[in-house]
Amino acid sequence: MREPKPPSPTARGLDRRALKYSASIAYDKRLYRHDIAGSIAHARMLGRQAIISDEDSQAIVGGLEEVRDEIEGGAFQWREELEDLHLNIEMRLREKIGEVAGRLHTARSRNDQVATDTRLFVMEMCDQGVAGIRAMQRSLLGVAEAEQDTVFPGYTHLQPAQPVTLAHHLLAYFEMLDRDTQRFAQCRDRADEMPLGSGALAGLPYPIDRESVARELGFSRVSRNSIDAVSDRDFVVDFHAAAAATMMHLSRLSEELILWSSQEFGLIRLPEEFATGSSIMPQKRNPDIAELTRGRVGRVYGNLMAILTTLKGLPLAYNRDLQEDKQPLFDTVDTLMPALEVLSAMLPVLVFDRERASEAASRGYTLATDLADYLVRRGIAFRDAHGAVAELVRHAHDAGKQLTELSLDEYRSFSPAFNEDVFGIDVRSSIAARDVPGGTAPVRVAEALAEARERLAGP
Repeated sequence: MREPKPPSPTARGLDRRALKYSASIAYDKRLYRHDIAGSIAHARMLGRQAIISDEDSQAIVGGLEEVRDEIEGGAFQWREELEDLHLNIEMRLREKIGEVAGRLHTARSRNDQVATDTRLFVMEMCDQGVAGIRAMQRSLLGVAEAEQDTVFPGYTHLQPAQPVTLAHHLLAYFEMLDRDTQRFAQCRDRADEMPLGSGALAGLPYPIDRESVARELGFSRVSRNSIDAVSDRDFVVDFHAAAAATMMHLSRLSEELILWSSQEFGLIRLPEEFATGSSIMPQKRNPDIAELTRGRVGRVYGNLMAILTTLKGLPLAYNRDLQEDKQPLFDTVDTLMPALEVLSAMLPVLVFDRERASEAASRGYTLATDLADYLVRRGIAFRDAHGAVAELVRHAHDAGKQLTELSLDEYRSFSPAFNEDVFGIDVRSSIAARDVPGGTAPVRVAEALAEARERLAGP
């Protein structure tokens, strides 16, 4: 048999510098499973439709399976001069089964081929993203259940505001992450449309069966417009956007862990296995994992902007600019998934200082709103009650006292509606009073924890 010539995208070939500049094999080889799966489904369809012979179809499928085994076994030699994933696989197939390999590319283009590969990859990564988020939600929920009765300071503007329970605070992140799973599910649904069969841009003059290929590959539908199919990367935008929102939520949590672990807050102690020391200061326990998560959000934001910028000026249909969708996509995946994994592992081993948290929850006049509500229940208009308590807090601050240290006479000097029972207001009564759906009252938090467990157990 003659030595097979490698397929070439141009008649004369590229200058070595141009080839090196345009080659994508260094990173797009990551899509080999999706590419080979698409090629196998395509070859089987060509045989079923008598576009190629059954014998050739079977030879192609067998050869592709061997190529896949070589790649997964580490024996495959990737060649930069073959430019991309598709040509590398096709060349190796040709070396294995000869000229028959050339029939594989009947009724398809690299344009619809790579679009199919990328969609399959994004669908898989959406599933992995949801799984990673669910694992983190389980970790959050476990901590929230363990800290269900822990009093914790609530903040607005990073200033002491009102007491809450730690479980209620952590469940806020559970809700954020729940929305993130919805975003990835929506992204997967939009990616779930097979472009294979669109050709380069205009469709194909062969009696292909796109629906059977879609079923084999796990797509629920085929694309409706061939031009859109090969040039669309909206689903990549969607993935970056979903990942960016998730990383933003992880960053907010990381920022709080960093603050809470500082000596000034002192609300948590980081476990040694998730903190680092200093090269010069022996006493340090640095929140590096949280800091790295917070820092890496910028990469995901940048990747989102990169694909939006790539797409914004492209005329229809396919343009080589679209090759630039891969590296940012892979980087976003490689940033998001480890962040979810490491935070899921770190959360259950955080140590909360419950005594200090309870003390912090009562500092900063956090019961002031409760005092205003107390006056409202005695017939005072809320705005008047608010003004009276504001003056009371100012008086306490100037006197260097907490609200619990004021006398009844001092209270009554700002409103005669205050009585002895005002001293029954404390952080526990404040928390218990927020007995509304979504509130921090223990009974509501218990309901929320149970409902969250049900959501995690559901489909």
